[in-house]
Amino acid sequence: MRSTAVRAPRTAPDRSGAEITPEAIRAYLDTLSGRGRSRGTIQVYAARLEALYAGLPPDKRISPGTLAAWRETLLAQGYSPGTVNTHLSAANGLLDYLGRRDLQLVGQLEPEPAVRPELTRAEYLRLLQAARSLEKERTYLLVKVFALLGLPVGELPRLTVEQVQAGHVLVRGNGAQWYEAIPRCLEQELRAYIRRRGLLSGPVFVTRNGKAMSRTQVTAEIQSLCRDARVDEAKGNPRCLRKLYQATRTDIERSVRLLAEQAYERVLDAEQLAAGWGEGVNYR
Repeated sequence: MRSTAVRAPRTAPDRSGAEITPEAIRAYLDTLSGRGRSRGTIQVYAARLEALYAGLPPDKRISPGTLAAWRETLLAQGYSPGTVNTHLSAANGLLDYLGRRDLQLVGQLEPEPAVRPELTRAEYLRLLQAARSLEKERTYLLVKVFALLGLPVGELPRLTVEQVQAGHVLVRGNGAQWYEAIPRCLEQELRAYIRRRGLLSGPVFVTRNGKAMSRTQVTAEIQSLCRDARVDEAKGNPRCLRKLYQATRTDIERSVRLLAEQAYERVLDAEQLAAGWGEGVNYR
């Protein structure tokens, strides 16, 4: 029989939301241990709840709609539906422990298809060339920002005039934040765009009324290039461009590691010639 001593008392729903504290999170994680959850599961839940806490507003309250907005943010940051589901499962469990089932987000996201379209660098270049020939400077820069910075679409408003002038952009993800350097070629183009648009501060990519572009607007603008660029429309989105960035970085880092290993072997060979014991040891 489940003990009620560790559970927060259930009260009438407070429509102003539920305050989340580190103490409440720790107490909830302790109950998972008492219910026989594995250490690995508890560590996963702890990481998910840490990310939730970091993403809450300053008052650290979950209100109606908070988890739905968080789900959209996680998807925009490139998390798979399965990973997003584990984030929400942890949050729902915490709310159940706090007696606030009214604030839970029910329902699971469907898993993505096993095969997802991948954008090649040749297709990426065709998108840039099409944007340039059509004189769509903003679309050209959007394509380049996602492909060269790996920026999640939800973080695009953080690319501000001030950040471009500083040469980097502050990116958030999975409960952490870091500065991503803006490549010099992109920085110069962004600076020129900012001057031509007369932007003094705030987000670089805005609508006619000065508001930051939404995810839907960004995706629609990039997809508008696909036909002229002879690129599958399913690949014309920030997520595929970000995946291209990640794949390119991974390939480069792998090549650098290989070159380093080869250089190290050459150093050892030279040292062996200079000071080695002999032709080697016979282990027979």
